[in-house]
Amino acid sequence: MVRFNDGQQASRPPHWHASAAYLYVLHLDGPALAWEYLRRHPGYRQAWRAQAADAAQPWGLRTLVDPALDAREALPYWLNARARAIRVIPDDDPALDASPFELWRLPGHKQLQHDGRDLMLSSRWPGCCVRLTLAPELHDGMPHTFAMRACQEPCVRYRDLANDLDQLAAASRCEPSAATRPRPSPSTLQALLTLQALDANQAGASLREIAEGLFGSAEVASDWHADSALRARVRRLVQRGRSLVDGGYRELAGLDPLASPPQGRNSPTSDRP
Repeated sequence: MVRFNDGQQASRPPHWHASAAYLYVLHLDGPALAWEYLRRHPGYRQAWRAQAADAAQPWGLRTLVDPALDAREALPYWLNARARAIRVIPDDDPALDASPFELWRLPGHKQLQHDGRDLMLSSRWPGCCVRLTLAPELHDGMPHTFAMRACQEPCVRYRDLANDLDQLAAASRCEPSAATRPRPSPSTLQALLTLQALDANQAGASLREIAEGLFGSAEVASDWHADSALRARVRRLVQRGRSLVDGGYRELAGLDPLASPPQGRNSPTSDRP
C-alpha cells in the first residue's frame, strides 16, 4: 500500500502493470527470450533452490542459472551453445598484418562463463548481442581466427555468423551508445505482451484484470463481454505464455522439443494457443 500524508491509502499497482519494465524484451534474440520463459517455470525455480546434481540438463542447460536474473544479466549456457556459438581459436598460419585477440578491446558489456573446457563470452551493446567460445589455448595478443562447427544446413549458420562478425567489427571501430530501431514487429510486440500476461496470470490476476493492465480500463469498458475479441486475445496470450514455459521455450533456444504424446487439432502450442 502507498500511504499519503493525510492518512489516506491507495493501492499500489502490481509489478506486472508497468509495461515499461518489459521494453527490454523487444531487443532479445531467441536464446535470451527462451531464458525469460524458463526462469518463470515453477519447477525450474525449485530446481535452482535445490541445486541437485545434473538438475540443469532436463531444462536444456549445462549449468543452473539464478532465475532472479533477467536476460539483461543472466548468461544461460544452453546445451547446444557450443555448436552454435562463434569459436575463436589461434591462427596457426597468421598473415603479417594479422590482428591480435584483445579481450578487453571488444565492444560492449562482457560476461564470461567457464563450462569446464572453454570460456563462453557474451558481449552486449545497444541493439546487439554476440556470443563467442574462446578456445583454451587462446591467449590475449595471439593472432586468431573465427570458426564454426559444420552442420547439415550451413548456409543459415554462415549468414548468422557473418552478420554477428559484421556487427562486432562495426562496434569495435565505434561502439554505439544507443540503437535506433524501426517500429517493433507484431511478433516482437507479442513476446512483450505474452510475458506481461504470463506474469499477471502467475500473480493470480483475472483475465479482465490482465486486459486492464495491458490495454487500459477504457478499452476494457468498451469491449469486454463473453465473446469479445479482446477477451479472446488475452486468453490466447496467457495460453501461449504457459505453453512456452512448459517446454515451448526450447525452440527459441534452438533445442530439440520435449517428447510429448500426440495432440489433437485444438490442443495449444507455442505458435497456436
